Amino acid sequence: MDNQWWKKSVVYQIYPQSFKDSNGDGIGDLPGIIEKLDYLAELGIDVLWVCPIFRSPMVDNGYDVADYRSVDPMFGTDQELDGLIAAAGQKGIKIVLDLVLNHCSDEHEWFRRALKDPNSEEAGYFYFRHTEDGQPPNNWRSNFGGSAWAQTEDGRWYLHTFAKEQPDLNWENPKLRQALYDMINWWLDKGVGGFRIDAITFIKKDLSFASGDAKDGALYPIENFQSYPGISEFLTELKRETFAKYDAVTIAEAPGVSPELFAEYAGPDGHFSMIFDFNWDHMKGVSVKCDPDSVSAWRSRMFESVLHTQEHGWSAIFLENHDQARCPDKFLDKDKHGRDSMACLATTYMLLRGTPFIYQGQELGMTNSIRSGIGEFQDVSALNQWKEGLAQGRSEDEMLQELNDYGRDNARSPFQWNAEQHGGFTTGTPWMPVHSNYREVNAEKAQADASSIRTYYKGLIAFRKSEEWSDVLAFGSFEPALTEYPSLIAYRRSFEGRTLLVLNNYGGSLELPLAEGEVVFGSVETPEIKDGKLNLLPYQSVVLTETE
Repeated sequence: MDNQWWKKSVVYQIYPQSFKDSNGDGIGDLPGIIEKLDYLAELGIDVLWVCPIFRSPMVDNGYDVADYRSVDPMFGTDQELDGLIAAAGQKGIKIVLDLVLNHCSDEHEWFRRALKDPNSEEAGYFYFRHTEDGQPPNNWRSNFGGSAWAQTEDGRWYLHTFAKEQPDLNWENPKLRQALYDMINWWLDKGVGGFRIDAITFIKKDLSFASGDAKDGALYPIENFQSYPGISEFLTELKRETFAKYDAVTIAEAPGVSPELFAEYAGPDGHFSMIFDFNWDHMKGVSVKCDPDSVSAWRSRMFESVLHTQEHGWSAIFLENHDQARCPDKFLDKDKHGRDSMACLATTYMLLRGTPFIYQGQELGMTNSIRSGIGEFQDVSALNQWKEGLAQGRSEDEMLQELNDYGRDNARSPFQWNAEQHGGFTTGTPWMPVHSNYREVNAEKAQADASSIRTYYKGLIAFRKSEEWSDVLAFGSFEPALTEYPSLIAYRRSFEGRTLLVLNNYGGSLELPLAEGEVVFGSVETPEIKDGKLNLLPYQSVVLTETE
């Protein structure tokens, strides 16, 4: 049995701008997080992943880092971050910071020196190119739309995989790599529990910088260069020089990693502790509704991925994060939003093999906000998509619907603490409007309600971590079950002769032939096995014991 501490952990993700404002400026901050540590501890989480809080001009909400060793004043002080690490530690909670290694901000001192002096050491920290015709060096398209190249005042071009204000770091340069390693070890020495590592599969480039094969004059998606050959050498060195020296957890955002490469990234001797499993979560336009085909399709992708990862490594499993829509809107028809359906979603993923992540407000059942115009969006990616979509001839109504359904601003609206003005998030004007339903959906109300979805999440976490079942749910094998029922997501978790059968019914009332078993956890009412049959209600989850 592999006893790494993070395999039994439950991680809670905080988007600090939107979690809790302590000083009335409308922006969430570190003292606000410290103020709410009791709320998080009471929920039962072990690890707190805090999205970027480093100094930044906030073009990409902190993922454009201007100083890797300094807290941005909008969030507080360096001393308050030290205080958060210490206060969380006293409650048994480890702090995980967001680590951005593919790029920095164009306001970082390294880039400023590179702009000032093309012959400086820092100029070698970036990808600068000259062209004779004044055009970009190639036809690569950035992840945020438009060319992946921006031009400086002296005529040089620099590469940016994301926004133009986020110049890519040149990992080919050993001095740049060492500067990053020194920074990482500095944070680990300060007591952070580890890092969530952003966009790591982009750090290796095609150094030929040849244009890609794009049709009709379109730009070639830079996503095609994810996990480019040679990246393993960088990642091996990164781990050896930093993470391997500490008992740190590393959670990589690694899109583009093929099943064949999974073990290299997140296997027993992989580059990272785990990577996010995007294989079954990214399903634009697919609802898990009372439609056997859609449930079956979602289940197939989920099971295929979990079966593969259990053979080759470890995954971070999730339904929401700061880059995606809220899970009720992503997976359920709007008329199916409710406590039972949300509990069914929670049970489905939180008892899988892997480390479960909960995004702030997910435990309350927070949903997408509806915005009436592009002026109400703040995300740089959304604004770029809007501009690009209109240039391609798409209608404003079509673009607005897509951004309302899938835009990143959906998960970034402020946390809803109570029924007071602005949901108790701030006494000032929030940086982003609070969802209009905060009087009905908020933490204070949910904590007081024994039947709320938050109460269910708390119970689910306690069940996963219970002395009786934690080994089965952390280390047990995964096996699909009862796949002949297309609207049922069922699986077994087994370890050392003990087995749990997890049943999640996304269809109508269902009668299952089950000879025996004891119900040990459930989402609605506790059913009984009578005459060799078990009846499940719509959106009911049940966990039973089985004897091998």
